[in-house]
Amino acid sequence: MAVVSESSRKALLPSFLYAAPAYSSSSSSSYTSFAAEAAVGVRGVPAPSLARPAVWANSPSEPAGKIEMYSPAFYAACTAGGIASCGLTHMTVTPLDLVKCNMQIDPAKYKSISSGFGVLLKEQGTRGFFRGWVPTLLGYSAQGACKFGFYEFFKKYYSDIAGPEYAAKYKTLIYLAGSASAEVIADIALCPMEAVKVRVQTQPGFARGLSDGLPKFVKAEGYAGLYKGIIPLWGRQIPYTMMKFASFETVVEMIYKYAIPAPKSECSKPLQLGVSFAGGYIAGVFCAIVSHPADNLVSFLNNAKGATVGDAVNKLGMWGLFTRGLPLRIVMIGTLTGAQWGIYDAFKVMVGLPTTGGVAPTPAAGEVQLKA
Repeated sequence: MAVVSESSRKALLPSFLYAAPAYSSSSSSSYTSFAAEAAVGVRGVPAPSLARPAVWANSPSEPAGKIEMYSPAFYAACTAGGIASCGLTHMTVTPLDLVKCNMQIDPAKYKSISSGFGVLLKEQGTRGFFRGWVPTLLGYSAQGACKFGFYEFFKKYYSDIAGPEYAAKYKTLIYLAGSASAEVIADIALCPMEAVKVRVQTQPGFARGLSDGLPKFVKAEGYAGLYKGIIPLWGRQIPYTMMKFASFETVVEMIYKYAIPAPKSECSKPLQLGVSFAGGYIAGVFCAIVSHPADNLVSFLNNAKGATVGDAVNKLGMWGLFTRGLPLRIVMIGTLTGAQWGIYDAFKVMVGLPTTGGVAPTPAAGEVQLKA
């Protein structure tokens, strides 16, 4: 256990955003006094002096001597975890993504999921199922690094701005704001590779992959063309990511609260990672639904040179914009998101950090004392 200075104490993120530290009976009273002091201080009432210094104990998920929370090493670890979770998972589901993109672009030829796989197998062989895997791996690795790394940063940043009381009261808004801010940056990293990926996957003969596809794309549309789809991409990814993080945090908290009888700190690491996967899968279903219209727009715009959003709406129609390729995308995104959270939290556990989410807001001890 380590004594926390006043400056360090103020920098700590509200405890409900991460796994709560486990306290000994001797240190819990100090923590309660500190919570009361913080709550009273917010209201402008002189805070009572502590009988002894507040002490924080390392929980089982936060081994001593590993990585200090919210340090540069912490954000580096989250960034690395994001690379592993997003890059690998998106590359793995390349066959599903390939069929989905072609169903969106040429529904007359790719009429269903099963027939889509049949057409690809007949025309391109088994190797065709992984066409475009390199831009997929590189693009979504860059996106994952920014998405998870900046989410952790903005979540703490907005919590510090709000202060302990409002951070606890409006935690879902903090999840939404933090994830949206992170995704704006993440999509700038993803957009060029996404443009090349869609062109390679939906135009047979255009290129074999990234090495020849990127120069051809730039020659045809210039470097600015790589960001032609940035607005639809933001339209797809920002709602997707807001739903992904906010619903995940909420679902995981509910699982620990209603479905698991033991506190999170007493659960085994495999069980915690299982909860992360389950929460991620459920979140992924919601993500797919809210972001699907923009996903159709991204595929349409990156496939056709000079195409506009109006062209996409006229050709697909509003119903097609919301439903074309949706069942496959629900399966793909649900699995993808569940796997991403599982890998991300497994990486955090591996380096000595707690898994994400699962702790409800701590009762406002100071508020109770004031009412008394």
